[in-house]
Amino acid sequence: MTQNATNSTRRLVIRISRNSLSFSTTDGTQVVYEPYQLKSSISLAANLREALRTVPLLSERYGRVLVMVDSPVLQVPTDEFKEEDAETYYHHCFTNTLQQKVMYTVLAELKCVAVFSVNKDLFTVITDEWENVRFIPVVAPVWNHLNQRSYTGAHSKLYCYFHERQLEVFSFAQNRFKFCNTFTVSTLEDSLYFILAAWQQLGLAPEHDELFLTGDIVERDRMKEELEKYVKRVFVVNPAGEFNRAAVAQIPGIPYDLTVLYVKGL
Repeated sequence: MTQNATNSTRRLVIRISRNSLSFSTTDGTQVVYEPYQLKSSISLAANLREALRTVPLLSERYGRVLVMVDSPVLQVPTDEFKEEDAETYYHHCFTNTLQQKVMYTVLAELKCVAVFSVNKDLFTVITDEWENVRFIPVVAPVWNHLNQRSYTGAHSKLYCYFHERQLEVFSFAQNRFKFCNTFTVSTLEDSLYFILAAWQQLGLAPEHDELFLTGDIVERDRMKEELEKYVKRVFVVNPAGEFNRAAVAQIPGIPYDLTVLYVKGL
């Protein structure tokens, strides 16, 4: 593949989940976002090799590459984390990941280390193609952003982020996770059950504590209506409004975590 000279200041962002792949970068002040249509008959690694041959955005060279990976995450308090134990603990918690490469990223503001994994073949394709590569969980920018947001107002908050048929439910206290879990959801009823179970487990007050929903919400209006039967203060986050109509928030189909990354950083 013929490639241009490396631009040391430009960054490529690759977002990878089980059923999606996208590439993005900045061109001046604008974000260029390009989702890639996966071929279900071949692996993600093979899809990425095909994208390298066919996607114009990948014909350029970048000084930095950030890879956002959607995989199970094990959170370890920073003061208890030992790098040599990370792989053992991860495979013990997520038993179907033995063929995955275990990685970690430090979430300094949250005083924890996020241990996650990436497919080994995919990792090889990426690191063979690019040199300065950093890997993070897809939800890391959302965690950092909403942790900062949790300090506004006097009431406790529970956050729910929907993406790729998954529901991330989390809450913060004193710059730490108070609760964090991921659920696979396929119906509205699944989502309601997990959200309200977390709300009850945390002992949140239905009269004044706050529940925030964001991301790719299934049956958004009905979900809000059903939740309001139990929780008085339910808010659906609109990225365009949240980020003052930033151009990246108005790109069709762009995931919330990627929007947060470009607006707020890590």
